[in-house]
Amino acid sequence: MSELTGPYTYSSALGDNQCLAGTFRADLETGKISWSDDMFQLHGYRRGEVVPTLELLFSHKHPADRPRCEEIVAQVVRTGGYFCMYHRIIDAQGRTRRVLTSGDAIEMGGKVTALEGVMVDLTSTLQRETEQTARDAVIGATSTRTVIDQARGILMGQLGMGSEDAFQMLVSTSSHRNVKLVVVAAELVQLANAAGSRQYLDAAVKAIEMDGRGTAAPRKRAV
Repeated sequence: MSELTGPYTYSSALGDNQCLAGTFRADLETGKISWSDDMFQLHGYRRGEVVPTLELLFSHKHPADRPRCEEIVAQVVRTGGYFCMYHRIIDAQGRTRRVLTSGDAIEMGGKVTALEGVMVDLTSTLQRETEQTARDAVIGATSTRTVIDQARGILMGQLGMGSEDAFQMLVSTSSHRNVKLVVVAAELVQLANAAGSRQYLDAAVKAIEMDGRGTAAPRKRAV
């Protein structure tokens, strides 16, 4: 990562992977902007390829985010103070980046004359978090299927029935008891794996069989 200039320094708290963070200073009287090397890279350029201006900066904002960004900047120019905004930019190669921009208004004689700040690229970090959430969901779904399959196997062995009939019996019990299917399955598997619980397992299988055959009255979920 290139060394950042200006009043802002940045050290990543988002892990060991490199995180681009570019600094900028916008002179409101001249419209000129100074960018660090990482700021050029964030926008898909190398230093010397373009001259940074406010117009260029806003042209790279995602169309859906640009009005809000313009509104925030306009308010800071009017009132001064600190600003922070999460938004998207589209670089010169057409890639969308998710960034966090923060900074301060620089005032002279009670008038805002410049904006200084830092833009941090959060794209990779957010992608990793999204992928981890997806993996966790898959693992959860896989675990659920495993428990249900184990419970179905127990019923097949205990009652000498087919796989589909055993599954439908679990579904019926879930409906009668007004609890999730995986809860019914987990209770049955827990009884099957517990030492000295044979009689309780037999009773549970019998109750599930009665529910499945419609001979037991529907029961309300305990509160």
